[in-house]
Amino acid sequence: MALPLLVIGNKKYSSWSLRAWIAFRHLGVPFEERRIPLYQPQSRAEILKYSAAGKVPALVDGPLTVHESIAILEYLNETHAQDRLLPRDVPTRARIRSVSAEMHAGFPNLRQNLPMNLARSPAPLALDDATRAETLRILSLWESLRVEFKDGGPYLFGAFSMADCMYLPVATRFHTYMLDLTAYPRARGYYESLMGLPAFQEWRQAGVTEKEVLPQFEK
Repeated sequence: MALPLLVIGNKKYSSWSLRAWIAFRHLGVPFEERRIPLYQPQSRAEILKYSAAGKVPALVDGPLTVHESIAILEYLNETHAQDRLLPRDVPTRARIRSVSAEMHAGFPNLRQNLPMNLARSPAPLALDDATRAETLRILSLWESLRVEFKDGGPYLFGAFSMADCMYLPVATRFHTYMLDLTAYPRARGYYESLMGLPAFQEWRQAGVTEKEVLPQFEK
């Protein structure tokens, strides 16, 4: 039986690809990957071979194609991960879905002004008020959840979950742009747990060696 195929973009830049990929790799779910460099002349045509949405990531599992990171994570949880991304406890599952959806749909200024770029040397970047407000919302969220779930493990809800996949690219931005986390000690501990994931170190090493340079992500 063929393994699921995960179609991703540049590891240096593609935060959405990272969200799906880290779930497979961290949980040890076997899969194949197909990397398609983004914003190249043939990028869209290549992606359309796998997904009519024309975007990455896309998961091809037999006759089924699933696109959008958050949908891929839900599908993975139900089919290959034995509820390791979403606990059976209904209230906690609902809260994980809520904060994951907030990341999926929100924080437009952070996305625009602090793009993921794993090859950029860490250096601070001046933030406008809207971007600063979004970073503070995330840090406050992390801080409060780590207080509540501190006894269950080092991740946002204790055990590793879909929420950690969604917020890992934010942690990379905090590293790249040297955000001061001093006032949020529990959020900082969570940030360090995400950045220390062995699977992320594997992704990061591949990302920094990529040759493509995309100016829109080179703040």
